[in-house]
This record gives sequence, C-alpha cells and structure tokens, in this order.
Amino acid sequence: MVTSTDIDARAHRRGFALTLFGVLVLTPDTLMIRLIDIDPWTMNFWRGAMMAATLILAYAGVRRGALFADIRGLGIAGLAVAVIYALNAISFVFAVEHTRVANVLIILAATPLISALLSVIVLKERVAGPTWAAIAAGMTGVIIVVGDGFRAGTSLGDIFAFVTATALAVTFIIIRHNRHVNMIPAAALGALLSAVLVSPLADPMSVPAESWGLLLVLGFVVMPVSFGLITLGPRTLPAPEVALLMLLETVLGPLWVWLVIDEAPSETTFIGGVVVIGAVAMQSAWRLRRTAKPA
Repeated sequence: MVTSTDIDARAHRRGFALTLFGVLVLTPDTLMIRLIDIDPWTMNFWRGAMMAATLILAYAGVRRGALFADIRGLGIAGLAVAVIYALNAISFVFAVEHTRVANVLIILAATPLISALLSVIVLKERVAGPTWAAIAAGMTGVIIVVGDGFRAGTSLGDIFAFVTATALAVTFIIIRHNRHVNMIPAAALGALLSAVLVSPLADPMSVPAESWGLLLVLGFVVMPVSFGLITLGPRTLPAPEVALLMLLETVLGPLWVWLVIDEAPSETTFIGGVVVIGAVAMQSAWRLRRTAKPA
C-alpha cells in the first residue's frame, strides 16, 4: 500500500534530483559568457531567443495542445515572473561582463537571505532570530564584496549582480506563493521578452565563427535545461535545501573560470564569499533541523 508519506518522499527525491542536476548544468554558464566574444546586448539577445525557443518547443511537445491554455493560466503571478526573469537575465549578463565571476556568484548566493528580508518587508512574515542573524551576516559579506568592487573599479558589475539577486529573490517569493502554477511557460516568456527588449541594441550577426559552438550550447542546452529544472525542482523541495544546492554554483562557477582563464577572486572577495556562504549554509541547516522536528 502506497502511503502519503511514500508519495511525499518520492516527490522530495524527485525535486532534489531535478534541482541538483539543474544547478550542475548551470555552473559553466559564467565561464561560457566569458569565453564567447560578443557584446552584452548581443549575448542577451541570443541567450533569451535560444532559451525561449527551446523551452517553448519542449513544453509544447510534453503538454501537446495545452501550451496556450497554460500560458493563459499563468495569471498575474506568472506574468510577473516573466517580466522579472527578463530583468534578471539582462542584469546577470552585464554583471558578468563588468566584474569578476566570483563577485557575481557570491552576491547571487545571498538571494535566499534577500528573499527572507523581502518577505518581512513586503509580506509582513515573521522571521526567527537565527534568520535575522544570517541576514545580517550575509549582507555584511555582500557589502565586503561590493566594497572591494569599488576599490577595484568593478562596482558597476557588482551593482548589476545585486539587482539580479534581488530579482531572483522576488521570483522565488512569487513561485513559493503560487506553487500550483507551472512557471515553465513564464520562464520561456521571460527569456523571449529579454531578447525583444535588447534587440534594438544587439547585433546578432556579429558573433565570431569560433564562438558559435559555445553560444549554441549555452543557448540551447545550458540555459533551458538548467532553468527549466531549477523552476520545476523547488516546487517539491524545501527552500533551505534549494538554497544549499544553489551554493554549488557559487563554489563551482568561479572554479571553472579560475581553471580555464585564470581569473581568481581577490583576497577580500574570498573573505566576503566565506561570510555569505557560511550565513546561507547555517541558516539553511537551522531551517532544515526545525522542519525535521516532530510536531
């Protein structure tokens, strides 16, 4: 006999596997952006257009005739996710172009803490003491990284990274409060919107011949697979586990960039990164312990 506990356990394992694989696929994203020799506007255009085409075709294949009905069923929440995703996609590319990859991913690692803070400000949710401590520590780490960016002349990229993290935090809040809505069509619409918004300033045919291979892999594989899975997985996975899995990108992303193009984080950035990662990890561990306690 299959119990509700068995179903919940299977759903949890499925969400964990989907999110883990999505994060691992995403880790070379920043390295590929660095290696592809095109301007940020053109990069945004192709990332958005390719990701949108892949997600729409794949979703239409799975859902068959229900694609347009699902798009209509997104509602205000889904449309908001699409618009915020477009902002997030554009700001992310500019962040990678204007600062160190480590800076970008460390600031993005603070997304769960920003989400918790926004939940207090916007949704008036109560936050426990350990979460407040994690928010304070995480924001301190972000300030350390951004402050180092001001000294190194990369503050513009750091600001774009913070905009990206805030946009992601808002997206996570919306998805969390609308778990019944499949947000894959919203992600596809957001990717398409990002391509449309930057198209007047992009030069799609300026991509060098040697960069097309990487660009195709980035646009048709890395982006749609990772974001599709990261959109689906967290629907059945507790937020603390999602936060911990996302830290893999914070660790592995700069590692690939360091190994391939020798871009190492500064000592100050490393210190700020340890503070941010430690804050997120401890807050997530505390939340997992709390949710695991019997009622």
